[in-house]
Amino acid sequence: MCTVTYIPQKEGYILTSNRDESALRSPKNITQLTRSGQELLFPRDKGAGGSWIMLSSKDRLVCLLNGAFVRQERQLPYRMSRGIMVMEFFDYPDARLFFQQYNFQGIEPFTMIIYDKGLLFDFRWDGVQTHLLELATSKPHIWSSATLYDKVTQEKRKKWFAEWLDGRTDFSRTAILALHKEGGEGNPSIDFMMNRYNYLVQTVSITQIVSTQTTQQMFYHDLITNSQVMKSL
Repeated sequence: MCTVTYIPQKEGYILTSNRDESALRSPKNITQLTRSGQELLFPRDKGAGGSWIMLSSKDRLVCLLNGAFVRQERQLPYRMSRGIMVMEFFDYPDARLFFQQYNFQGIEPFTMIIYDKGLLFDFRWDGVQTHLLELATSKPHIWSSATLYDKVTQEKRKKWFAEWLDGRTDFSRTAILALHKEGGEGNPSIDFMMNRYNYLVQTVSITQIVSTQTTQQMFYHDLITNSQVMKSL
């Protein structure tokens, strides 16, 4: 939930998410269930039972990052888990209704990357108010969690991403996965695959969504066990 890239493709997009978390909360498989008339795919968090990334059979996707714009002091207790909120997003028929009607009070600040039937949104809750930005689906984008990476580091990571994009012709899933594993400057505290505090917080998994006009796939790479699973809708 801490480093996310969106790369447009000829017939869709690839979204890739590195999750920086305690290994104790890292799932091993992809869960599939039916909710509000749609099939959902997601790695289920071992803590609260929600998820940081969910894919719907109705051409919808939510990816969550902790924090909005800056690292904020936690105001415990919170009313509910952000991962449960991600699941409840899919109870709304479209993203704008969710933005307008959902109660965000008592939820820890977050950033949600939402692909909703051809629209791409950057939606943030800073603990006081919401912030909505519609993004171009035809352009690549990168996000870094505000709780782990300050503004200077976020800008540095954007620069790495821009350098990777410059002159590139290979935007395959494999090439993007390599970026998420190898991107950086050799500093494990801020590289795309990170490790801090002697493995207390580290990149535990990489999830990739490959969406085309005919199929949607979720690839889940568990970096703790060095295993991969895939499911499609």
